Amino acid sequence: MIILAVDSSGPVVSAAVSKEDKILYEAAANCGLTHSETMQPMIEQVVRGAGISPGEVDLFACVTGPGSFTGVRIGVCAVKAMAQALDRPCVALNALEVLAAGKYGFIGTICPILDARREQVYAAAYSFSEGEVPRIVLEEDALPLLRYLEKIPEGRLLFVGDGVPVHKEKIRGILGERALFSPDCTGQLRCGVACYLAARKPTCDAMALAPLYLRRPQAEREREARLHGGKNV
Repeated sequence: MIILAVDSSGPVVSAAVSKEDKILYEAAANCGLTHSETMQPMIEQVVRGAGISPGEVDLFACVTGPGSFTGVRIGVCAVKAMAQALDRPCVALNALEVLAAGKYGFIGTICPILDARREQVYAAAYSFSEGEVPRIVLEEDALPLLRYLEKIPEGRLLFVGDGVPVHKEKIRGILGERALFSPDCTGQLRCGVACYLAARKPTCDAMALAPLYLRRPQAEREREARLHGGKNV
């Protein structure tokens, strides 16, 4: 089975093509351009680099969030369009689970965190105590960093994701030697891993593919705050 996976949920836009769990081509860019400028050329690049035509793709996978609201929509729209045009199934992937899956073999709890700003994170917790895919230890949520740290279990903890550089010192100060940190070069989401997960997930129709938002967009929250006299809602 040939899988095309894309991700534009975070600062890095990426895409990959795999066949029977073997990566044929993978690309990523963090070049200052908007994802709307980068996504389509990158999809064309990985398809061409894999030596296939778009019509040979059997399954389209998209990281649907959590992450940047605009970025997530760009990826979802791109995948929906391709899958619908070619009448192919889709798979929606959670960015936090993909990050955790990239740390297969770690003995302990994997703690993917994405910076949600205002001292909040998109976060969850996983382990590999069973099977080939991460087992959920703590469900994904958008919450203050300190509340998240109170919820994660005891034992060895590996933090990954774009929230690590933002919150590393605070996490280390609270958790001490229990907390390990994946370097930025190995802690980013990879679409090659997304392909691997997609092969093991249930599929959906292109029209059912939708963004995963753990909270409302900032513009909506600010508008409602103004309506409530400046109170956070």
